[in-house]
Amino acid sequence: MIRHAKLIAAKDLRIEVSSKVLTAQILPFGVLVLVLFGFGIPPDRRVLGTDTDVSRSLLEQAAPGLFWLAVLFSALLAINRSFAIESADGNLDALRLAGFDPGGVFLGKSLAVAAELIVLELVVGLGAFLLYGPPLNDVVLLVATVTLTTGALAFAGILYGALGAGSRLRDTLVPLLVLPVLAPVLLAATRATESALFGPSSDGWAWVGFLGAFSLLYLGAGILSFGSLLEES
Repeated sequence: MIRHAKLIAAKDLRIEVSSKVLTAQILPFGVLVLVLFGFGIPPDRRVLGTDTDVSRSLLEQAAPGLFWLAVLFSALLAINRSFAIESADGNLDALRLAGFDPGGVFLGKSLAVAAELIVLELVVGLGAFLLYGPPLNDVVLLVATVTLTTGALAFAGILYGALGAGSRLRDTLVPLLVLPVLAPVLLAATRATESALFGPSSDGWAWVGFLGAFSLLYLGAGILSFGSLLEES
């Protein structure tokens, strides 16, 4: 399974590098969403932080949620793209006939999407710090949050993306399937990121634990059920 996962991940990443979809479409989309969110919030509005002596701009306070919304919307493009390259020319049938382990296919495609999301998060995160100017309180908590949220987005996205892979309505069906499932991830990631940026850090680790449990749940579900989903695609 691990060997097949490496092969699938390498194949998907080679395709993305050669097609330049990530750099030409997904990254600009994520940055554009971030900028447009910033236009929708008055920069001169200020709110009190957790410490009543600290006043922050509303845009700065909203930065964690806006960042993860931009990442989530961009992740939908990456997930759709992951199955679009398999739907062409009967590639899903070829994977089944080639004897690839279904769990390996799930892991490989999840790893490829996760790698794309990491690049996206680095670019969008840099844009968020430049545009919104939030502080940074706990680097370790922030790294843990980003890592586990990336896994949760990739595992759940690929699992539910497989449900709509064989449908002609895939482009609109996958967001309808994925977004409700990832709503708790968006909430947990936002709360954990708020703690990493503004403190106290202790409040964020409970949300990190939730993200870890969610990632493990969908990792296990994907490995166990991906074979059946491929057969129905």
